Amino acid sequence: MQKIMIFIKKETVLCIALLLAVVSAFMIPPDGEYIDYIDFHTLSILFCLMSVMTGLQEMGVFERIARRLLGKVKSGLSVVLILVLLCFFSSMLITNDVALITFVPFTFIVLNMLGEEARNRMVLKVVVMQTIAANLGSMLTPIGNPQNLYLYGRSGMSMGNFLLLMLPYTLCSLVLLLGWGVISGMRLKDMGRLQERNEMDFSGQEALHLKRIHPMTLVYGILFFVCLLSVGRVLPWWAALAAVLFTLLIMGRKVLRKVDYSLLLTFVGFFVFIGNMGRIPLFRDFLQNIILGREVFTSVIASQVISNVPAALLLSGFTDEFGSLIIGTNLGGLGTLIASMASLISYKYVGKEEGNHRGKYMVLFTTANIIFLGALLGLYVVLN
Repeated sequence: MQKIMIFIKKETVLCIALLLAVVSAFMIPPDGEYIDYIDFHTLSILFCLMSVMTGLQEMGVFERIARRLLGKVKSGLSVVLILVLLCFFSSMLITNDVALITFVPFTFIVLNMLGEEARNRMVLKVVVMQTIAANLGSMLTPIGNPQNLYLYGRSGMSMGNFLLLMLPYTLCSLVLLLGWGVISGMRLKDMGRLQERNEMDFSGQEALHLKRIHPMTLVYGILFFVCLLSVGRVLPWWAALAAVLFTLLIMGRKVLRKVDYSLLLTFVGFFVFIGNMGRIPLFRDFLQNIILGREVFTSVIASQVISNVPAALLLSGFTDEFGSLIIGTNLGGLGTLIASMASLISYKYVGKEEGNHRGKYMVLFTTANIIFLGALLGLYVVLN
């Protein structure tokens, strides 16, 4: 029983998705239409991207890039900006989850090098901004986060149109992050150079391991390019899936074991639930009346309660305004801790490293999220 409770606590969203799917199956008994609920295109590309990102992370590619950048800085201000902007820009290609998994633990190491006073003063603020940066940077591209990948596929819009749709919000986010970074980082400016700049360099076996380019890095790079071709609809999704599966079954079985299959099952659960609910006229008409003309704000509000990925899956079944859903679910990733499930990654690391400051982190996190969400919703109102 204890193991079941631990699993439910760890995979809450997955359990909810499967429960909704089962309950809806009693209303609409399984039949031939169930197979049409499943968006195999989205699931396949999501699996491919997660596999490739896991492989690149295993090779230490992202940490190597971060260390080289930070090895050139001379002030606390530069350190803060780089740590935050690494999450912002990298999330556009490696997803918000991978960006946070990679760079948040690295942040604790880096801030330790600035001394105990700097760490205590800045660590929570920096992690909060890294989380916001990852969630906002990822909204620019279809591969930045799961809901973008799904809605991009459903919408049928071109890559260029998608980028143009989210570009104003991304640029606004960058300005806000830079402003925060300068204001916060200036408090560290007088601390001068890093205490031990040489600590940023590698030595011994660690240097040999992380500076050597593993042959599999090139393989994962090629597979990532294949994924991009599939996202851009140059290559069929099944061809990308076949290439990734065939390669990893031969050369990277360890990576396949580390893929987040719970996310894929969560998608399946919501696909079944949404498909069944769409066949119930009363529910379909009710939700369509609520959403109609209010897609962005409905998406933002729904994301605060059920997270932005489930919100995208749910609402997409009852409106064709996919552009509005893309904006709403991306902005909706700001707000509560569960508005974007990626935010929980940072919270877990804070609990591990700064267990006595969880409350303070939540206050900073919520305050910053409300400010950023308010600013971006204001931009949406002005643009529309």
